[in-house]
Amino acid sequence: MNKSIVKVFLRTSLSLSFLSAVADRLGLWPRDISAWGNWKKFLDYTHTLTPYLPEFVISPLGYIVTILETFLSFSLLIGYKTEFNAKISGYLLLLFALAMTFTSSIKGALDYSVLTASAAAFALSLIPSKFLEIDTFLKKKVID
Repeated sequence: MNKSIVKVFLRTSLSLSFLSAVADRLGLWPRDISAWGNWKKFLDYTHTLTPYLPEFVISPLGYIVTILETFLSFSLLIGYKTEFNAKISGYLLLLFALAMTFTSSIKGALDYSVLTASAAAFALSLIPSKFLEIDTFLKKKVID
């Protein structure tokens, strides 16, 4: 398989996974298939993953993570600074997997493929070739 096609597949799958998680916590998925279904349940889960943090930090943390996931999703989807945003995605997913592991067990991180997604993001960050990325267009505009 062509490296360019693999890169687009990695970008798209990571992007859509982030968007799906954000949609879930905002209640945009039907109740019978959602993990959280609403913002409060998402914040409750966030607190479960970060029990050492004071309660007043949980809501801002939820907003920060949601904004970051949304930004990373769109950046990966359009190919904006792909290598950098893929690396940030890899670290964010790794932190999530570690939080899941230390607060419950490694089983959740494995069952939900969070470690796999983290590894995919890090792999994406190592592919320097550009294909269907806005960075290619922006680079040409700067040079012209």
